[in-house]
Amino acid sequence: MPTIKNLSCTVVVCAYTLERWDDIQAGAQEAERQLVASGRDGTVLIVSDHNPQLYQRALTDLASPRLAVIENARRRGLSGARNTALERLDTDLVVFLDDDAVPEPDWLEALLAPFADPTVVATGGAAEPRWPDGACRPVTLPARPGPGQRGELDWVVGCTYQGQPTQLAEVRNVMGCNMAFRASVFVMTGGFGEDLGRVGKVPYGCEETELCIRARQQDPRSRILFEPRSLVRHRVSPDRLTWRYLWRRCYAEGISKAAVTERTTRSASLSTELSYTTTVLPAAVARELGSTPTSLRRGLAGAFAISSGLAATTLGYVVGRIAIRRGRTVSMKES
Repeated sequence: MPTIKNLSCTVVVCAYTLERWDDIQAGAQEAERQLVASGRDGTVLIVSDHNPQLYQRALTDLASPRLAVIENARRRGLSGARNTALERLDTDLVVFLDDDAVPEPDWLEALLAPFADPTVVATGGAAEPRWPDGACRPVTLPARPGPGQRGELDWVVGCTYQGQPTQLAEVRNVMGCNMAFRASVFVMTGGFGEDLGRVGKVPYGCEETELCIRARQQDPRSRILFEPRSLVRHRVSPDRLTWRYLWRRCYAEGISKAAVTERTTRSASLSTELSYTTTVLPAAVARELGSTPTSLRRGLAGAFAISSGLAATTLGYVVGRIAIRRGRTVSMKES
């Protein structure tokens, strides 16, 4: 049986726009550096999601013996791009890194170390926001005062949020920007559902949630772990600081949760969300409303962000469930 140090690994970066080129380059090259330093067999694989210009630039500027570039041969979107990578998979483990996330040192080894336990089938790491230059945490993403605090709504911008574990712990699912799986998971499940997940700038999600639930259902003994020591810095673009993006992302999350519920079970698809909405969010609203007089305006805005975000998510879930029962799909414009 191979030891954890001998397990081969593919790191997949799916990209769809040249607007993120600096992060694509920085993330892929840092992943390549850590992969080579680990002594593992494997490659970094960039998948261009139906963008010929991006494909050509990556092929010209980044391709190397340990870094390959391919085009998404399946349905447009993040899930299709990931499944294209899986068709090329010839390693024991596969890591997925978002195209706007840059790993910190020791990211890879921290993410892969739990696979020493043969019952572990997936791991997820943490993501901290990188705000736009000159910007700080917006009122739409409230958090406790102080540096390094997680906000309850940080998942809206793809980052670790208040309510997630602060040390190695078992979880229902991992977050898509920083996660790893045994290759056997995809043999067992068939890959990501291509009708789930982000397509360009349409902020659907939950494809990794649905995959993790299916993996656990097919092998109840399997374990999925969250390891916050495996850290990436996740860029937050200026458009994601707005009220419009908050509500749009929350609404899309609700639609996605409805789809996951249809494919799995309500108890599985909403188990984590139940404790989050009944414990974490009420405490956050109380904190924001209890702000000192000097920060009352920001506190009121924070409480409104949490409440309206929950309302938008609930609305999306209801709309999604109704559409599914009527045999329809809910579409959102890419903007």
